[in-house]
Amino acid sequence: MNKRLRLALTTGEPAGIGPDLTLMLASQTYWAEDVIALGDIEMLRARARLLNLAVRLRAYTPKQEQEPCQRGELFVLHIPCAAPVTPGSLDSRNSAYVLELLKRATLGCQSGEFAAMITAPLHKGIINESGVPFTGHTEYLAELTNTAMPVMMLAAGNLRVALATTHLPLNKVSAAITAPLLRSVLKILDHDLRTKFGLKQPRILVCGLNPHAGEGGYLGMEEIDVIIPTIRQLQQQGLHLTGPLPADTLFTPRNLQQADAVLAMYHDQGLPVLKYAGFGKAVNVTLGLPIIRTSVDHGTAIDLAGTGKVDSGSLQAAIQMGIGLGRSQKLAS
Repeated sequence: MNKRLRLALTTGEPAGIGPDLTLMLASQTYWAEDVIALGDIEMLRARARLLNLAVRLRAYTPKQEQEPCQRGELFVLHIPCAAPVTPGSLDSRNSAYVLELLKRATLGCQSGEFAAMITAPLHKGIINESGVPFTGHTEYLAELTNTAMPVMMLAAGNLRVALATTHLPLNKVSAAITAPLLRSVLKILDHDLRTKFGLKQPRILVCGLNPHAGEGGYLGMEEIDVIIPTIRQLQQQGLHLTGPLPADTLFTPRNLQQADAVLAMYHDQGLPVLKYAGFGKAVNVTLGLPIIRTSVDHGTAIDLAGTGKVDSGSLQAAIQMGIGLGRSQKLAS
């Protein structure tokens, strides 16, 4: 029999819905590979009782083969919280715990212990309140893995949207759109669509930055000065790129039928369309990393923690994509 893959699932902000989603899925799902939840096992037990979920939590042993979990069971790599957890009540004392989950999962991926990592949502604000500057999973994982240029991509069904800039104020986006940035992002997007998603010649549509893609310079010069020359240069290197296209008409069925992915210039240019198309089922994938990382498409929903009134679809999709990408990498190695 082939050895089962192990995947790390970080349970995220303990006062949020990450633990709830993890337990809900474990109560109803059998995974074909071993999904290891990283979190405080006593916190998870308490949350399972609160949600009235009959989930058997099994201690994970890194260096030992273990019988696979059945539906209603969950492997847990125990990492203790620093302070007691109340669902719906953030506590900055647990911020270091949340970051430790990410560190341990990343280390496991780098060593080959885990084939991929899947991340439940965390709360950026409470981590910053603890005194740790933190802008998001993408940037933090890049720092942990010494990755110079991570690329955020969200996927919902066949729609994939990557971002040239991520968590950046709108008034800083124009200055950030440079030729070196676009070259790096588009090369990473093309490379990972080939190597991680198995697309032989990915077709990428590139958004303009300005309304009507600048309308020949009347509505902005970024397209003429930066975006068009970069696209032409990369086309000559073999990348299959189309653009820049006006963002208000790019996301139409006729255009998307001709594409494997879209590159948006900034966060709220591309993601509202994708989340409208597949919210609750979309997956966040970090490209450019030396490891596989997928995540949910939503936040911590603090007000819903402990209520059971949450949809686990996005986390389930993130796990399934993590399994699929992990299997592909194993076959390629």
